[in-house]
Amino acid sequence: MTVIVGLVHDGRVHLGGDSAGVAGLSLTVRRDPKIFRNGPYAMGFTTSFRMGQLLHHAFKAPRPKGDLDRFMTTVFVDKLRACLKDGGWARKDSEQEKAGTFLVGVHGRLFAVYDDYQIGEPADGYAAVGCGGEFALGALHATAGLDLKPRERLEMALAAAGHHSAGVSSPFTYVTARKVRT
Repeated sequence: MTVIVGLVHDGRVHLGGDSAGVAGLSLTVRRDPKIFRNGPYAMGFTTSFRMGQLLHHAFKAPRPKGDLDRFMTTVFVDKLRACLKDGGWARKDSEQEKAGTFLVGVHGRLFAVYDDYQIGEPADGYAAVGCGGEFALGALHATAGLDLKPRERLEMALAAAGHHSAGVSSPFTYVTARKVRT
């Protein structure tokens, strides 16, 4: 299920996401958003609506400070792990903790959080996750050199994923991370 797309433009992170809830061949268009703000973060999730609900409503997002790479891989991930455990969603497989996949925008940078809690930052300045992610990445790549606004690029990426993936459905929603105060 899902496509979540993100891109960095002029020091801000923009996210877009679909509304599909998929179970086997059954699709429900969900009203609860897959993308949202939590403190200084813009977030968009795939994997599980329960995980997304915890990220949106239970996760006490820590304020970023210091080296953002170090912060995201330590303080942010530690708080995330605790939230998912407390919410009954974290899983263990062969003694390794597993979560889900989502995008995070903060301080003008875009990160992907994967199910093993690794943090990745795309060098291209854009990312997409979920079953429609590869279609969306193609559209983001194809529009990178064009003089389009971030929302237009996100719309094209989501439309491509919606056209080619059975696990993606409109309506599409959008959120932008707050601008960094200097």
